[in-house]
This record gives sequence, C-alpha cells and structure tokens, in this order.
Amino acid sequence: MLMDEKLRSILIVDDEVKVRESLKMILRKDFEVFLAKNAEEAFLQIKEHSPKVVLLDVILPDMDSLIMLERIKQNDPDAIVIMITATKTAKRAVEAMKVGAFDYVFKPFDIDELRVIISGSLSTKTLEQEVKYRQEGKDKNSNFRNIIGKSKPMQEIFKMVTKIADTKSTVLIMGESGTGKKLLARAIHEDGQRAGFPFNMVNCLAIPEELLIIELFGHEEGSFTGAGKRKIGSFEQTHRGTLFLDEISGLSLMTQGKILRFLDEKEFTRIGGSEKIKVDVRLITATNKDLNQLINKGKFREDFYYRASVVPIVIPPLRERKEDIPLLIDHFINKFNVKNNKSLKGISKEALELMMQYEWSGNILELENLVERVIVLTSNEYIQAYELPFSLKNIPKINGLKESISDGKVSLLQAKEELERGAILDALKRTNYIQSHAAEILGISERVLRYKMHKLGIKERKNF
Repeated sequence: MLMDEKLRSILIVDDEVKVRESLKMILRKDFEVFLAKNAEEAFLQIKEHSPKVVLLDVILPDMDSLIMLERIKQNDPDAIVIMITATKTAKRAVEAMKVGAFDYVFKPFDIDELRVIISGSLSTKTLEQEVKYRQEGKDKNSNFRNIIGKSKPMQEIFKMVTKIADTKSTVLIMGESGTGKKLLARAIHEDGQRAGFPFNMVNCLAIPEELLIIELFGHEEGSFTGAGKRKIGSFEQTHRGTLFLDEISGLSLMTQGKILRFLDEKEFTRIGGSEKIKVDVRLITATNKDLNQLINKGKFREDFYYRASVVPIVIPPLRERKEDIPLLIDHFINKFNVKNNKSLKGISKEALELMMQYEWSGNILELENLVERVIVLTSNEYIQAYELPFSLKNIPKINGLKESISDGKVSLLQAKEELERGAILDALKRTNYIQSHAAEILGISERVLRYKMHKLGIKERKNF
C-alpha cells in the first residue's frame, strides 16, 4: 500500500456491519477510515471529510448505487470509487465502471487483491494528474495557468513562479483586492512537484478566531465542550500539498505564533491531543494590507512576517498594467459566452477606449463582473460604449469636471450634483424609467431616488 499518498482517507459504504468493520481492520493502518451504512450517512461523511477513495456497495438500502456514484463524481470528479459486489451482482458493478467507478472487488474479500486495487487506483490517479498538469498552461506569454497578462510586471511574476514552484520556501503574495492573489497561489502550486497533491485555501478573515485554530490544526474527540469526533485540520489534510492562507492580516498574534512554530518544527498537535503530527506542507499566504504598518502597531509578529515572506511577490493593480485589459476582456467574453450560451464577437473600439481610461479600483474582479453583466444584458454582437456603467462612459465628462474644480470654474458641490444627476438619468434611461430598477442599479432605495430626482429637477418620466 502507498503509505504517503495524497489520498489518505477512505469511506466504506455498506449496510452490513461485519463488512464495514472487516474493511476497517484491513485498511486502518494505511488510511483514516470512515464508515457509512447507507447513502444518507455516506453523503454526510463526504461533506465533512471529503474522502477521495470510496468503497461503495452495489446494493444500498436507500438509494440506487449508480445514482450515488454519479453524485459522488459530480461533487468531486477526481474521487476514486471502487464498487463492492457479490458474484451475482457483478454485472451491476461493470455498469458502474461505465459511469465512472475505477474498479470492483468481490465479497468475500481477498485482502491482497483489495490492497492491489486500491494501491493501483492511487497510482493511476496520481499519474493522470501529472499528465494533466504537463498538458496545461504551455503558453506562458499571455496566459499562465489562467493568469492573463503580457505586461512587463506580469511577465516578471510568471518568471518568478517558474523559479520558485519546485522549492519549499514560503511565499507572501501582496496586492489590492481583486488582483488575483488566489490564482497566483494556485499557479505556484500547479507549476511545481506538488501539483498532484492537495491545494487547500483558508480565508483568515472569514472564520472566527476560536474556530480558525480548529480549522487549521484540527481537534481530538472530546477535547472541549461540544467537540464531537476527531476533526482533521487543514495542515493535516494538505500533506505534500500547498496550504494557501488568504488575508493573513486577520490572524491573531496567538495564531501567528502557532503557525510560526509549525514552520520551524514541521509538526503540530491537534487541539486536545498529545501526539506530534508531522506533515509536509508548503505555505503560501496573501494580504491586501501593509503588514509593516501592522508590525509597527504591534498587531503582527515581525518574526512570523519574515518566516512567511521568504519569497515576497507583489501583484500590481490593473491600473498599472492597462495593456493587459484587452486580453482580459477577450478572456472574459469567451468565458461568459460559454456560461450564458451567448456569441459575442468582442468589444467596440469606443467601449474599449473608455475601459482603458478607467481606473478599476476593484481590479480584475471589477472588470470580470462588468463584462459578465454586459454579456447577460446585451443583444449586440459587440459590447457598445452606451452599455457601460455611468462611471465608465462619462469618463471625459468626469475628467472635465475635475479640471473645472481645479480651475475654480465650478464648486465641489456643483460638480457633485452634476455627476449625481448624470448617474440618475443614466440609470433611468437604462431601465425605461422604472424607478425600482433604477434604484437597484444605483444601490439606493426608491425613496432616496425620488428625493434626489426632486432635488435635482429630474422629471418622473422623460418627455419624448
């Protein structure tokens, strides 16, 4: 049996308790084993533990095994499903292989045969992932593992990734929100020798502090009030792979210390446990905050900062690499054409010019959302300038007002009212003067919209 594989957990689904317990005895030295007597229990185990190897009985008491197999594969296409069958149900097992099962084993079990099948499935899956990895992302001039960019700063980042992908060094990715830090972390993982192993992500700002420690390191059964059965944490789940901690500015000093200790010792204990657990995990972190400022304020550990940022990478905001905007627009048009069954051919020259002038404070995420919204709503072959939001298609006017304010020709209040009037009129025109829809576009209530229309002298309905 492969003792150090990525796929170290296995779920046994069989309504016979003797079968479940026998298989557990056979496999527990090589796997963390989970048991289920029916489909309902199995899906709960899958949701909680995400086992990649499933031994599934051909006959289930509460669901057709082929339907369950399909659902498992839909949830995780890489899951390895091996059918458990009796001789009289062998035909059913063969049908399951056509649906996506890897192989089948007969009751009563030949232990050696069972080990060979499971070991072979692991080896095959690892090979498939390696082949897939080698076939992907060949053109790194403008599309490096789904990261789009031909600009000089992005090309430098691509070169950096190829240099560090096969190392074990920690990486700190810095950049504004929406610049693609998660994509870059995944690219580092997929370009190296860890590509066939887990890539897991934890958003440090999305999980309360008391739960974050458990999420990272796991806990033992009964280790605290409410602690049920043992939980395996993200570090342990990511053995031989890459753990991406997003927004590490949200880590408490105590949690920073625990992660720092792991980076130094390469081992940890589960909450409430005493056993030292040694795992091989590469850590990549990211932040949109200035960590040096947090260090000066005593909110971030300097030793953790240096340990986590052996290789620092800064992703530039979109406004500093505008030559990448046309490539990104083409990419998103293709993406959302497929998603929405559309057939847009591209973007008009006028619309592109406006998008090139815009500052994109939300970076690539803002651009992606805009392209998707236009594609969903348009009936044109090309994205047109008039379909863009007020903030984009009125850039010349906005720039003119900025100059007028600087020159003292208009007051700040006058400029504000002019921009507000234009934005409201634009939203009303786009919605055929349906105020509820216009208010939704503007992000305000109908009551506030009516107040502003009255204040700015905008009529309820346009006179044609």
